[in-house]
Amino acid sequence: MGYKVAVVGATGNVGREMLNILAERQFPVDEICALASRKSLGSEVSFGDKTLKTKDLDTFDFTGWDIALFAVGSDATKIYAPKAAKAGCVVIDNSSLYRYDADVPLIVPEVNADAITGYTKKNIIANPNCSTAQMVVALKPLHDRARIKRVVVSTYQSVSGAGKAGIDELWDQTKSIYNPVDNKPPTKFTKQIAFNVIPHIDVFMEDGSTKEEWKMVVETKKIVDKDIKVTATCVRVPVFVGHAESINIEFEEFLDEDEAREILREAPGVMVIDKREDGGYVTPTECVGDFATFISRIRQDGTIENGLNLWCVSDNLRKGAALNAVQIAETLGQRCLKKG
Repeated sequence: MGYKVAVVGATGNVGREMLNILAERQFPVDEICALASRKSLGSEVSFGDKTLKTKDLDTFDFTGWDIALFAVGSDATKIYAPKAAKAGCVVIDNSSLYRYDADVPLIVPEVNADAITGYTKKNIIANPNCSTAQMVVALKPLHDRARIKRVVVSTYQSVSGAGKAGIDELWDQTKSIYNPVDNKPPTKFTKQIAFNVIPHIDVFMEDGSTKEEWKMVVETKKIVDKDIKVTATCVRVPVFVGHAESINIEFEEFLDEDEAREILREAPGVMVIDKREDGGYVTPTECVGDFATFISRIRQDGTIENGLNLWCVSDNLRKGAALNAVQIAETLGQRCLKKG
């Protein structure tokens, strides 16, 4: 016996990855449905060795379905998620729409699985921002040991975080650099992304930070601890898939780098690759397709009393989006829902 699962936005990068991961992890599915907008109606997507034809989200009846994994933007989610939730289907939403709603749990299963029971207030669970998800997996076990006071993080985020249009723009611009006649000015990003980095993700806010940076601050507080101070600088880099982060952590008490390394080795969802030699660390291209959040470059920060630095890398389409959503579904099934 299993669950009836709908994947909303099944033709997008994250939706396709959700289907892949559901199959890979052998999620107990009795019936599965791929939903998309009317313009994608009839498109084919893969689920394990099966091929699914997408159905029309606009006319779909969620009654009798157990779980809906949403991988569409906030505008569409605002229309369809409440309909699914009202019909008794638990929504796991990848957009930012519900992340800051006090009545909607924001879940990273390795970090705050116990909070999932709060889904009953609206029948909705939120998936965090991709850059937040991988960071909190690394922070939580260290916080449990030595209490984190402050985090300074700089992100190096791949273009897939901006969807298919971001991937296409990097690809087209890279080719055009070698063929100047075929000039490809930026349309998705604010400046050229090929062979460049852009210190700007999402819209600017009044204090000079971007909304992506604000998300990391607010979401870390909601998921891990409201008292942690976070400051972030989020940067788009010319990498197709895989987000990287340079994280500086200040603790309330001293934590030796060797102990931190061992704590992280034992932490769920974490893989430590940390050798002080050429290539003894993980880069974004090496994490693609993997479930883990990789930690490298763990070292003491001698400029403050209780500080550590580390390097954190993860596949943003997986842990940053699709994998975390499926893990939420697994946790929901284990703790809250009955099969069949």
